[in-house]
Amino acid sequence: MKEIITYFPELTASQRDQFNALYDLYTCWNARVNVISRKDINNLYVHHVLHSLAIAKYIRFVPGTTIMDVGTGGGFPAIPLAIFFPEAKFLLLDSIGKKIKVANEVSQAVGLTNTEFVHARAEEEKRTFHFVVSRAVMPLPDLVKVTRKNISGEQLNALPNGLICLKGGDLAGELTPFKKIVEVTSLNTYFQEPFFETKKLVYVPMS
Repeated sequence: MKEIITYFPELTASQRDQFNALYDLYTCWNARVNVISRKDINNLYVHHVLHSLAIAKYIRFVPGTTIMDVGTGGGFPAIPLAIFFPEAKFLLLDSIGKKIKVANEVSQAVGLTNTEFVHARAEEEKRTFHFVVSRAVMPLPDLVKVTRKNISGEQLNALPNGLICLKGGDLAGELTPFKKIVEVTSLNTYFQEPFFETKKLVYVPMS
Protein backbone atom coordinates (compact mmCIF):
# COMPACT_ATOMS: atom_id res chain seq x y z
CA MET A 1 0.00 0.00 0.00
CA LYS A 2 2.77 2.48 0.72
CA GLU A 3 3.56 2.85 -2.97
CA ILE A 4 -0.06 3.75 -3.73
CA ILE A 5 -0.10 6.45 -1.05
CA THR A 6 3.32 7.75 -2.08
CA TYR A 7 2.29 8.32 -5.69
CA PHE A 8 -1.33 9.30 -4.97
CA PRO A 9 -1.30 11.22 -1.68
CA GLU A 10 -4.63 12.86 -2.54
CA LEU A 11 -6.62 9.66 -1.91
CA THR A 12 -9.49 9.99 0.54
CA ALA A 13 -9.65 7.83 3.66
CA SER A 14 -12.36 5.67 2.09
CA GLN A 15 -10.30 5.17 -1.08
CA ARG A 16 -7.31 4.14 1.04
CA ASP A 17 -9.52 1.64 2.84
CA GLN A 18 -10.72 0.24 -0.49
CA PHE A 19 -7.19 -0.15 -1.84
CA ASN A 20 -6.04 -1.64 1.46
CA ALA A 21 -8.77 -4.29 1.27
CA LEU A 22 -7.61 -5.56 -2.13
CA TYR A 23 -4.71 -7.66 -0.87
CA ASP A 24 -6.75 -9.96 1.36
CA LEU A 25 -9.54 -10.20 -1.20
CA TYR A 26 -7.27 -11.16 -4.08
CA THR A 27 -5.24 -13.52 -1.90
CA CYS A 28 -8.43 -15.29 -0.86
CA TRP A 29 -9.95 -15.49 -4.34
CA ASN A 30 -6.67 -16.34 -6.04
CA ALA A 31 -6.42 -19.50 -3.96
CA ARG A 32 -9.63 -20.65 -5.70
CA VAL A 33 -9.41 -19.04 -9.14
CA ASN A 34 -6.00 -18.19 -10.56
CA VAL A 35 -6.38 -14.58 -11.74
CA ILE A 36 -2.87 -13.52 -10.70
CA SER A 37 0.24 -15.68 -10.90
CA ARG A 38 0.53 -17.40 -7.50
CA LYS A 39 4.15 -16.33 -7.16
CA ASP A 40 3.18 -12.73 -7.98
CA ILE A 41 0.42 -12.20 -5.43
CA ASN A 42 2.89 -10.64 -2.96
CA ASN A 43 3.59 -7.99 -5.61
CA LEU A 44 -0.11 -7.13 -5.98
CA TYR A 45 0.23 -3.43 -5.21
CA VAL A 46 3.16 -2.65 -7.51
CA HIS A 47 2.66 -5.13 -10.36
CA HIS A 48 -1.13 -4.87 -10.60
CA VAL A 49 -2.68 -1.98 -8.68
CA LEU A 50 -0.01 0.67 -9.27
CA HIS A 51 0.46 -0.57 -12.84
CA SER A 52 -3.27 -0.04 -13.44
CA LEU A 53 -3.12 3.43 -11.90
CA ALA A 54 -0.57 4.55 -14.49
CA ILE A 55 -3.66 5.44 -16.52
CA ALA A 56 -4.66 7.87 -13.75
CA LYS A 57 -1.27 9.57 -14.14
CA TYR A 58 -1.87 9.93 -17.88
CA ILE A 59 -5.48 11.19 -17.79
CA ARG A 60 -7.88 12.34 -15.10
CA PHE A 61 -11.30 11.15 -16.27
CA VAL A 62 -14.00 13.76 -15.70
CA PRO A 63 -17.23 12.77 -13.94
CA GLY A 64 -19.56 10.90 -16.26
CA THR A 65 -16.80 9.35 -18.37
CA THR A 66 -17.55 5.78 -19.48
CA ILE A 67 -14.75 3.25 -19.83
CA MET A 68 -14.70 -0.37 -21.04
CA ASP A 69 -11.94 -2.67 -19.80
CA VAL A 70 -11.35 -5.40 -22.39
CA GLY A 71 -9.95 -8.68 -21.08
CA THR A 72 -10.13 -7.46 -17.50
CA GLY A 73 -9.19 -10.83 -15.96
CA GLY A 74 -9.49 -10.36 -12.22
CA GLY A 75 -10.29 -6.67 -12.63
CA PHE A 76 -7.19 -4.89 -13.92
CA PRO A 77 -6.90 -2.07 -14.73
CA ALA A 78 -10.59 -1.29 -14.09
CA ILE A 79 -11.00 -1.97 -10.36
CA PRO A 80 -8.12 0.28 -9.22
CA LEU A 81 -9.35 2.92 -11.68
CA ALA A 82 -12.95 2.59 -10.45
CA ILE A 83 -11.74 3.22 -6.89
CA PHE A 84 -9.73 6.21 -8.06
CA PHE A 85 -12.49 7.66 -10.27
CA PRO A 86 -15.75 7.05 -8.35
CA GLU A 87 -17.69 9.39 -10.67
CA ALA A 88 -16.69 7.54 -13.85
CA LYS A 89 -18.42 4.34 -14.97
CA PHE A 90 -16.61 1.13 -15.85
CA LEU A 91 -17.65 -1.94 -17.82
CA LEU A 92 -15.39 -4.92 -17.11
CA LEU A 93 -15.47 -7.49 -19.88
CA ASP A 94 -13.78 -10.88 -20.14
CA SER A 95 -14.42 -14.06 -22.10
CA ILE A 96 -13.59 -16.25 -19.07
CA GLY A 97 -16.55 -16.43 -16.71
CA LYS A 98 -14.71 -17.41 -13.53
CA LYS A 99 -12.40 -14.39 -13.86
CA ILE A 100 -15.36 -12.03 -14.25
CA LYS A 101 -16.88 -13.63 -11.14
CA VAL A 102 -13.74 -12.82 -9.12
CA ALA A 103 -13.69 -9.24 -10.37
CA ASN A 104 -17.36 -8.83 -9.52
CA GLU A 105 -16.93 -10.27 -6.02
CA VAL A 106 -13.92 -8.03 -5.30
CA SER A 107 -15.79 -4.99 -6.59
CA GLN A 108 -18.79 -5.72 -4.37
CA ALA A 109 -16.60 -6.40 -1.35
CA VAL A 110 -14.96 -2.96 -1.53
CA GLY A 111 -18.30 -1.28 -2.16
CA LEU A 112 -17.88 -0.07 -5.72
CA THR A 113 -21.10 1.21 -7.30
CA ASN A 114 -19.61 2.35 -10.63
CA THR A 115 -18.76 -1.04 -12.13
CA GLU A 116 -20.61 -3.46 -14.40
CA PHE A 117 -19.48 -6.93 -15.42
CA VAL A 118 -20.01 -8.79 -18.69
CA HIS A 119 -18.93 -12.33 -19.56
CA ALA A 120 -18.34 -11.94 -23.30
CA ARG A 121 -15.80 -11.35 -26.04
CA ALA A 122 -15.10 -7.77 -27.09
CA GLU A 123 -16.62 -8.49 -30.50
CA GLU A 124 -19.98 -9.12 -28.82
CA GLU A 125 -20.25 -5.85 -26.87
CA LYS A 126 -22.01 -3.21 -28.97
CA ARG A 127 -22.33 -0.26 -26.58
CA THR A 128 -20.13 2.83 -26.90
CA PHE A 129 -17.76 4.34 -24.35
CA HIS A 130 -15.50 7.36 -24.14
CA PHE A 131 -12.45 5.15 -23.63
CA VAL A 132 -11.41 1.53 -23.92
CA VAL A 133 -8.62 0.36 -21.60
CA SER A 134 -6.72 -2.92 -21.46
CA ARG A 135 -3.64 -4.53 -20.03
CA ALA A 136 -1.61 -6.69 -22.43
CA VAL A 137 -4.66 -8.52 -23.72
CA MET A 138 -3.91 -8.74 -27.46
CA PRO A 139 -1.75 -7.11 -30.15
CA LEU A 140 -2.62 -3.45 -30.68
CA PRO A 141 -3.90 -3.76 -34.29
CA ASP A 142 -6.32 -6.52 -33.19
CA LEU A 143 -7.47 -4.50 -30.19
CA VAL A 144 -8.14 -1.41 -32.31
CA LYS A 145 -10.04 -3.53 -34.83
CA VAL A 146 -12.43 -5.10 -32.30
CA THR A 147 -13.02 -1.97 -30.20
CA ARG A 148 -13.31 0.81 -32.80
CA LYS A 149 -17.09 0.29 -32.86
CA ASN A 150 -17.21 0.90 -29.10
CA ILE A 151 -15.75 4.42 -29.12
CA SER A 152 -18.34 7.14 -28.57
CA GLY A 153 -18.47 10.29 -30.65
CA GLU A 154 -19.36 12.35 -27.56
CA GLN A 155 -16.33 14.13 -26.11
CA LEU A 156 -16.09 14.86 -22.37
CA ASN A 157 -12.38 14.85 -21.58
CA ALA A 158 -9.46 17.01 -22.65
CA LEU A 159 -7.97 13.92 -24.32
CA PRO A 160 -9.91 12.75 -27.41
CA ASN A 161 -11.77 9.46 -26.95
CA GLY A 162 -9.80 6.35 -27.78
CA LEU A 163 -7.85 3.35 -26.57
CA ILE A 164 -5.44 3.38 -23.63
CA CYS A 165 -3.51 0.19 -23.02
CA LEU A 166 -0.68 -0.97 -20.78
CA LYS A 167 2.00 -3.00 -22.50
CA GLY A 168 5.56 -4.23 -22.15
CA GLY A 169 8.36 -5.48 -24.38
CA ASP A 170 9.20 -4.51 -27.95
CA LEU A 171 6.18 -2.74 -29.43
CA ALA A 172 7.71 -1.54 -32.71
CA GLY A 173 5.73 -3.93 -34.91
CA GLU A 174 2.43 -3.31 -33.13
CA LEU A 175 2.77 0.46 -33.30
CA THR A 176 3.73 0.73 -36.98
CA PRO A 177 0.14 1.02 -38.34
CA PHE A 178 -0.54 3.89 -35.91
CA LYS A 179 2.80 5.72 -35.96
CA LYS A 180 1.25 9.03 -37.05
CA ILE A 181 -1.25 9.19 -34.19
CA VAL A 182 -0.07 6.94 -31.35
CA GLU A 183 1.38 8.30 -28.10
CA VAL A 184 3.70 6.06 -26.06
CA THR A 185 4.69 6.92 -22.50
CA SER A 186 7.30 4.98 -20.53
CA LEU A 187 5.92 4.19 -17.10
CA ASN A 188 9.24 4.93 -15.44
CA THR A 189 8.23 8.55 -16.15
CA TYR A 190 5.68 8.10 -13.36
CA PHE A 191 7.04 5.34 -11.12
CA GLN A 192 10.60 4.58 -10.01
CA GLU A 193 10.26 0.86 -9.19
CA PRO A 194 12.38 -1.41 -11.48
CA PHE A 195 9.22 -3.26 -12.61
CA PHE A 196 8.23 -0.23 -14.68
CA GLU A 197 11.47 0.15 -16.64
CA THR A 198 10.12 -1.87 -19.58
CA LYS A 199 6.45 -0.97 -19.22
CA LYS A 200 4.61 1.44 -21.51
CA LEU A 201 1.29 3.21 -21.77
CA VAL A 202 -0.04 3.37 -25.32
CA TYR A 203 -2.76 5.82 -26.37
CA VAL A 204 -4.50 5.67 -29.74
CA PRO A 205 -7.12 8.38 -30.41
CA MET A 206 -10.11 6.79 -32.16
CA SER A 207 -12.89 9.37 -32.08
